[in-house]
Amino acid sequence: MRKIKTCISVEFAWRVALALVAVVAFISLSGATVVSASEPANAAAGSRESTGPVAEVKIDNFAFTPGVITVKAGTQVTWINHDEIPHTVDSTQGKFKSAAMGTDEKFQFRFTEPGEYPFYCRMHPKMTGKVVVQP
Repeated sequence: MRKIKTCISVEFAWRVALALVAVVAFISLSGATVVSASEPANAAAGSRESTGPVAEVKIDNFAFTPGVITVKAGTQVTWINHDEIPHTVDSTQGKFKSAAMGTDEKFQFRFTEPGEYPFYCRMHPKMTGKVVVQP
């Protein structure tokens, strides 16, 4: 009897995991961007000095999500590393460069000028993304 319950539990766990992967894939492919103008990205640290909107790029499974993010000038973009290994965020134009970020560490940069800002991970150069800043 115990073996049957274990098999059912494992099967249920796999179905839940598969459903979660499907939801994450759907969100990634839809180009959804998390943007919040009301709560600064550094609020958890106790600072509320943000003077504009914020946006977030997740680093997970050796990818930046979203890969291309479009923001207004003055927006602060925060990259958060959710991988188990270090990553960096480096501008191909030399505009910004993070230190190596461990798991759950963040890097922030405020984009004040309109334009396109490609970036990559120094440790994994095939990891690329772009910030498009509109006036």
